[in-house]
Amino acid sequence: MVFPGQGSQTAEMRDLVAEVRADLLVMALDVVGEDPFPRAEEGTRFAQPAIFCASLAGWARLGRPDGDFMAGHSLGELAALVAAGSIGERDGLSLVALRGALMQQAGEQAGDGGMVAVMGPGAADHAQALAEAHGLVVANDNSPQQIVLSGARTTLPAAVAAAKELGLRAMELPVTGAFHSPMMASAVPEFTAALERVEVQPPRVTVLSAVTAEPFDDVRARLAQALTSPVRWRETMLALHELGAARFIEVGPGKVLTGLAKRTLRDVELVSA
Repeated sequence: MVFPGQGSQTAEMRDLVAEVRADLLVMALDVVGEDPFPRAEEGTRFAQPAIFCASLAGWARLGRPDGDFMAGHSLGELAALVAAGSIGERDGLSLVALRGALMQQAGEQAGDGGMVAVMGPGAADHAQALAEAHGLVVANDNSPQQIVLSGARTTLPAAVAAAKELGLRAMELPVTGAFHSPMMASAVPEFTAALERVEVQPPRVTVLSAVTAEPFDDVRARLAQALTSPVRWRETMLALHELGAARFIEVGPGKVLTGLAKRTLRDVELVSA
């Protein structure tokens, strides 16, 4: 079971939550302070709690199956940990809402952060060299054909041009900050403090961290680390396959993770629920 991250929002996801888990809408109003769904395109503050609620609603529509393994892409890690019983639902939503607000605030405070998506055959092979050449970091290693670089906005045009010279497609993303990079460091202390106040239980099933591409060891530490560390999604998918996963069910809005899995794995069954 894999749970999506930001960028997976759809126009229909609020309707799903209202139909399957209307109580999550009530909880979101209380935790966020307003309905996050109409403002999901405005930034992480609203997108993250909206996607989290839609992911749990999608999981509920399937009958809340555990599967053998779970994983989540970026904020999807929190949905996976809630589904696996490691973190309570309200605590999970509170953490997601805080995480989204802190990430947006960190991006606005830094003022000059941004991200570039690089796509095409062999994109992952060029990721580190492109990042180092332009003072960026690899924020998302999504598939062999898709990476995202993160860092100072002033360096992004040169990175786009360099990627195109390699025969790759590249474009700046409409985001408010350099997510999954050291430029998110200001968000870490408050999020870490919030994690310390939350009860964490061992998950019912194995949940892989996209920070390490291994099963979660210290849940709080890895969730805090994820703010400034790359999302190693390609490695996480390969690790799940190596552990024996042969059927991948994307739980939540959109089909982003299914598309990434098609470009990463062979001889597996892919389901968008």
